[in-house]
Amino acid sequence: MKDYLLNNGVKIPVLGFGTWKAQDGEEAYQAVLAALKAGYRHIDTAAVYKNEESVGRAIKDSGLEREDLFITTKLWNGNHTYEEAQAAFARSMERLGLDYLDLYLIHWPNPKPLREDGAWKKRNAEVWRAMEDLYEAGKIRAIGVSNFLPHHLEALLETARITPAVNQIRLAPGVYQAEAVDFCREHAILLEAWGPFGQGELFQNLAVQAVADKYGKTIAQVALAWSLQEGFLPLPKSVTPSRITSNLDCFDIELDAADMELLKSLPVEAGAPDPDNKDF
Repeated sequence: MKDYLLNNGVKIPVLGFGTWKAQDGEEAYQAVLAALKAGYRHIDTAAVYKNEESVGRAIKDSGLEREDLFITTKLWNGNHTYEEAQAAFARSMERLGLDYLDLYLIHWPNPKPLREDGAWKKRNAEVWRAMEDLYEAGKIRAIGVSNFLPHHLEALLETARITPAVNQIRLAPGVYQAEAVDFCREHAILLEAWGPFGQGELFQNLAVQAVADKYGKTIAQVALAWSLQEGFLPLPKSVTPSRITSNLDCFDIELDAADMELLKSLPVEAGAPDPDNKDF
């Protein structure tokens, strides 16, 4: 699998394996184990997914060398201070059973309790400073954010010593956050695409099925090819071994300009979430 080069020179596989909604225990464990066996080397989890322990167990049992893997987890909203962020990182590392992390992200930019008087700005500055210190101590290879829009990034960059390497946001055919995409590209921040298949609506869309038929591929494979051609890093999730393997068969697809535009402008019901109005 090819790599992207992050803005700090670290290599990251161009496609990752997502674990959102993979239940802790056998489901998450077997899914990650199947992904690693199929050839994925980039695993994405988060503290709030509550499956870090199962992910870590699968990593250990895979028998793969640690340096051949790229592991991401995320800081949840309840951590508002420098000290809380440091402690949350330590807990994630214990659950994952790792000595270092490849990528650590602030999961959401604007926790619900901090929306008055711009308190979220101070919180992000504080937890980012903790992540910068962990990065400089060699405990994390890259740091970034998730679900940040341009105004969140602008506020963070006012005090940041290190520019985020990654912004993981909702991107899929029909869900194209143009302002965030443009801002990140201007600042050399890699865009990771969570929910790259949408919320299931793609699989019932006749126009998308026609594109898939044209290339002799599945809808999932075409959706991943679209993300890759946009320069995004998609994070497909599945707990079905056959689909986990099938999703990797997307690298030989070259969508033409008309199909890229059709997928980009696809009308879908479930758009990108508004992080300033989430109920957490």
